Amino acid sequence: MSASEAPRIRHNDYGTLAPPEIGEWEPRLSVSVVIPAYGNQEKLDLTLASLAAQTYPSRLLEVVVVDDGSAPPLRLPEIVPERTRLIRTGGDGWGRAHACRTGSLAADGDVVHWLDADLIAFPEHVEAQLRWHHLADYLAVLGYKRFVEADGGWPTPQAVFDAVEGGSAEKLFDLDRSRRHEWVEDMIDATDGLRRHGSRSFRVHVGATASVRASLLKAAGGMDDSLVLGEDVELGYRLAQRGAVFVPEPAARSWHLGPSTQMRDEERLTRHNEPYLSHRLPMHRDWRRGGAGRQWLVPCVDVVVDARGRPHEEVRATVGAVLASTLPDAAVTILGPWSELGDGRRAPLDDPLLDLRLTRAAFDHDGRVAFAEEAAPTSAPAPFRLTCPPGWAPTFDALQRLLELAETEDFGAVLLALPEAAGLKVARFERTAAVARALAVRADGEDLDDVVYATYGSVWIDGTEWALVPAADAAPPSRRTEDLLAWKKRAERWEAEADRLRRKLRAPLSTKLLEAARRRAPHLRRRKESR
Repeated sequence: MSASEAPRIRHNDYGTLAPPEIGEWEPRLSVSVVIPAYGNQEKLDLTLASLAAQTYPSRLLEVVVVDDGSAPPLRLPEIVPERTRLIRTGGDGWGRAHACRTGSLAADGDVVHWLDADLIAFPEHVEAQLRWHHLADYLAVLGYKRFVEADGGWPTPQAVFDAVEGGSAEKLFDLDRSRRHEWVEDMIDATDGLRRHGSRSFRVHVGATASVRASLLKAAGGMDDSLVLGEDVELGYRLAQRGAVFVPEPAARSWHLGPSTQMRDEERLTRHNEPYLSHRLPMHRDWRRGGAGRQWLVPCVDVVVDARGRPHEEVRATVGAVLASTLPDAAVTILGPWSELGDGRRAPLDDPLLDLRLTRAAFDHDGRVAFAEEAAPTSAPAPFRLTCPPGWAPTFDALQRLLELAETEDFGAVLLALPEAAGLKVARFERTAAVARALAVRADGEDLDDVVYATYGSVWIDGTEWALVPAADAAPPSRRTEDLLAWKKRAERWEAEADRLRRKLRAPLSTKLLEAARRRAPHLRRRKESR
């Protein structure tokens, strides 16, 4: 599908697409159903039996079962789809993510369809998802499941095949005694099927049954096999940064044999996942609270500064202001011809590349700063990018305010006008997902900003009133940091003292102390507001 043919979906509102009725269309895309499996041969046999009775054409459907080191090894049962193969993971990893990655690399289909090895798919399960992928190549389609218990034993593979082929899969279990995926379906229902959920829709990409174009999966980097839990949501996040639209498909029904890991042990699962996913999912802002001074694997905002032809002092002022920001997970990419900085003999003070050398030396050992020859099309996996001209410094809370503005309205871009003697300059605060979507659907010669506006919306603001000041007018970052920390410490000390006395003294006195603390705390707010 060429860019000029690709439909233009605004935010996550896929309602502009019109999928064909099940059974009344002619599929053309091939699909690889990848099943990660570890042990539990009995459930795998039922999953494969249900796939052998799918309505999607067998000539277009292959199944790749990935044995993740089971002992004894898994085998293919008698009832399987025509094109089914069993592969085994190597000794270089383990876990669902590793098995999924292994399977996706071996898959031949235009679409990769994840399906867990404890699901019984209804006959139209694959077809219901695949009809969407024929309409656009940047969709992530999600199936539905109902959780059931064995109650004396699971049905036989033959019984499953007969029920699915005969169109009576819903009779395999008692619907009234099954459980729905509550938090996922509640979120879907509350947002009109995710059509009003915007850039947060990736959160419901929770595995078990989902499908995506193989090309989009490759562009996103595939499954992260360094994770042993939470890999599905993390992949959903990276798909979103590539412009993906998330489509829940109620017609893609399935029975889930037994409860999910979250249902069995939600508290311990959350405790396990947070340290891993907090580094990879910057839009889970609650996981990064209290993280001032820390460095993160994936920043929330990547600030791009072009050092080519600019004095070192201007670049240093801009980068320094970013690193002193109240947004703790900002990073910087400095552009320049760094490969030209050889180590040969030179006149140090008369070096024509001196400004670049000084900039490199100033930030070479800061883990938050990267150096690049050219800017990548987007800052993925970072969800936002600020392109800031050297010599302009973000105010102390500018990045936080820009983030809040973009998130409140789900803007694809915030464009900041900056007047200079030589004319108008523009700083750009861009949403990675919006730019990636625009790049995917833009026609030849079409202005990228126009496409971002059409698919996400954008806004112009006066940068000097809102977020940026000339570097010469900016307070030194160190002084601003010390200032803010001093006020914070005083406010915390006053609040702590009031809290201590509240427990020891009578209420009237403790109330007065608390009021005194609160009278002093506003000084901090006023200082921040005046910046």
